[in-house]
Order: sequence, then structure tokens, then C-alpha cells
Amino acid sequence: MNLPKKAEDVHAVLADAFNTGDVKAVMNLYDVTGIIVPEPGKPVSGKTQFEEAITGILSIKGRMEIKTVYCFQTGNIALGRSEWSITDKGETKISAKGIEVMKQQVDGTWKIIVDHAFGAENNLVA
Repeated sequence: MNLPKKAEDVHAVLADAFNTGDVKAVMNLYDVTGIIVPEPGKPVSGKTQFEEAITGILSIKGRMEIKTVYCFQTGNIALGRSEWSITDKGETKISAKGIEVMKQQVDGTWKIIVDHAFGAENNLVA
């Protein structure tokens, strides 16, 4: 799976990677020195923790859809806000509003460095 060439394409590429069911395809979109928050209040970092988080998300069987609410870019950093869901046979298994920080790589592609899957939820308390 190719990495996105534009920051605003990261969400769509992430959903496509998730829908392959392949941990490596999803992992490829992340800088594992960053942070992923797969559950509210539980940020993790590092390759092993990223793999565990992504494996957990992939265990929710279904199709992921991610809507980009906005994507602001300045230089090689971008901030995205998403609304995402995983559905299976018409049933929504999980849905949330996320915030993502992306960084452009030396080759011009983009990776996620912070993924707060529930970061834009109304009831989220820091």
C-alpha cells in the first residue's frame, strides 16, 4: 500500500489500510515514535504498543469509514479532524471523532505521528 502524497489523503488511505485487515499495512501509515490513543485516556508509543493497539482495533470486524472534517497544513506538519466508524452488516460497532497530527516524510509522503481516535468527542476530559 502506498503512503499518501497529500496530508488531506491520510484519512482515506488509513481506512483503506484498515479494511485490508493487514496489521503491517496499517502500521506503515504511522511513525511509531509518536503516540496512538486507541482508547480514551490510554496513550501508547513505540512499535510494540502500536502493534498491540492496531491489532486490537483490527479485531473489531467490519468496514472502517473515515470522513475528513478538516485538514490544516503548515510546512511539513498537518492537523486533521476526523469522524470515523466501523460497521458490519449495517450495525455500527464503534464510531468516534478523532484528531490526528501528520508529518511529511523526506520522500514527500505523509505519516501519522499522533492519532487520538477519540480526541474530538464532546464528553472527553483531559
